Amino acid sequence: MEPIYFDHNATTRVDDAVLEAMLPYFQQEFGNASSRHGYGIAARRAIDKARKQVAEAVGVQPVQVVFTSGGSEANNLFVRGAVDSLKPGNLFISAIEHPCVLKPAQAIARRGCDPWPLQQLAINADGQADIAAAAAAMQTNKPGLVSVMLANNETGVIQDVAAIAELARSHGAYVHTDAIQGLGKIPVDFTALKVHAMTLSAHKIYGPKGAAALIVDKRLLLKPLIYGGGHENGLRSGTENAPAIVGFGVACELAVARLAETAQHVAKLRDRLEAGLTGMGAAIFGGQAARIPNTCYFALPDIEGDTLVVKLDKAGFAVAAGAACSSVNPGQSHVLAAMQIDPMLARCAVRVSLGRDNTLQQVDDFLRATQRIVAELRQINSLSF
Repeated sequence: MEPIYFDHNATTRVDDAVLEAMLPYFQQEFGNASSRHGYGIAARRAIDKARKQVAEAVGVQPVQVVFTSGGSEANNLFVRGAVDSLKPGNLFISAIEHPCVLKPAQAIARRGCDPWPLQQLAINADGQADIAAAAAAMQTNKPGLVSVMLANNETGVIQDVAAIAELARSHGAYVHTDAIQGLGKIPVDFTALKVHAMTLSAHKIYGPKGAAALIVDKRLLLKPLIYGGGHENGLRSGTENAPAIVGFGVACELAVARLAETAQHVAKLRDRLEAGLTGMGAAIFGGQAARIPNTCYFALPDIEGDTLVVKLDKAGFAVAAGAACSSVNPGQSHVLAAMQIDPMLARCAVRVSLGRDNTLQQVDDFLRATQRIVAELRQINSLSF
């Protein structure tokens, strides 16, 4: 059987149309976009077109799009760049943020000069930020900067970013959302979310790795992380990765055009998947909350997640035991810890994230393989006692 890929929250294959658009910029149109000759002008026009495509995907002006090398850089640019431009205040993030928001926030809170005390917004058992608790926390500790992700990369749970942004704005704070997992799966509108900054990434929407963007409100001042030739309106110096940026633009255009169809398709697959898993006794993390339609984060009691992932891989199914970007730091998911999931059950967590090319037959095959593997593992466990 050909291997089945069920790990689309980690990354996606580059779409054929995206690759086709990128190819000329590796060889024929290889110019540096800062050069003033024909090669450079062609590259600049291609980047300008991509900037417009990315902007249109989230309802902003092209000038608000700052291209970066990835989502981690974009998130760091917001957190560190905003902190270095503003007077010290309280830095609020949700307890389930991606490490590329959490770790720079922790580093800033620890620094000796101009510290920004770190406040973590509480998460309920369904994986959602507690709005009432957030309001109380912001009343006690006035926020200066707030970052809350739109959709969690592990559970898929969608946060009420607009409500949190309203609270933060009432205290004069600037607000950011990491919308990487939302784009292409749910509608993403910068203005409707009421934020000042937003992070997007190409490789989660069938685009290339190495291209992402920070969408910035014109009123938000940032200090750059990378100084040099003043590229990207002075916020991100360095010769632009024209092929990847071109691919990002096309991927955004396709993601918006295919949104309704893709969401309906993967939701149908996930419903079939979760019906089968719950029939085996699985717990679905965040299953009672609004989620992006492609994500199922589950646990089968007494079946360790890492073990199940390895066994499924050998059976031809690529899934994850958690967040791919955190695989270098094994241990309990900080997301499940924030949801107060029992640590023994959290060790059993496995994430399936579906894509537009997956099929109902693949889901059914996965369920049969999982049932067989779980039965084998439970038999081994019973024999060991």
